[in-house]
Amino acid sequence: MSDTARLKATIYVGGLDNAVSARTLADAFLPFGEIVDVSLPKPELPSSTDPHRGFGYVEFELPGDAKEAIDNMDQSELYGRVIKVAAAKPQKESNEGLGSKTAVWEQEGWLAKHAVSEEDRLAAEGAKLIPNLRPEDPMQGLEGLDVAGPRPE
Repeated sequence: MSDTARLKATIYVGGLDNAVSARTLADAFLPFGEIVDVSLPKPELPSSTDPHRGFGYVEFELPGDAKEAIDNMDQSELYGRVIKVAAAKPQKESNEGLGSKTAVWEQEGWLAKHAVSEEDRLAAEGAKLIPNLRPEDPMQGLEGLDVAGPRPE
């Protein structure tokens, strides 16, 4: 199965209680279809005593089963807590976005997205050089209209 197909068949389950295990999660979502994999990411801090980070992923055999699980289980209750069930998003690379070890402007797509063209830069500089001209007041010429409603004839 390709990565895109796997992603379409994978759901995110958030708001999990610490008592929830991979087995519990699999049992809760089994009615919606054949489950390929269940993962509960561990806390990043080694000193943490939590069994997982409060969310998990369930991968189904078929994307239709994942959609059905989302439709039926989102905002439902599991171990006394309301859970959020949604389609899983692709995992960001470690050098992308917040938490990256690379400066934002050094990341590959940032410059292409945020760079200003030479033409735009020159236009902005030209606007600074023009004396401070005030834009025309849109309320100009409305002095005689102090009464609301149609004009008396």
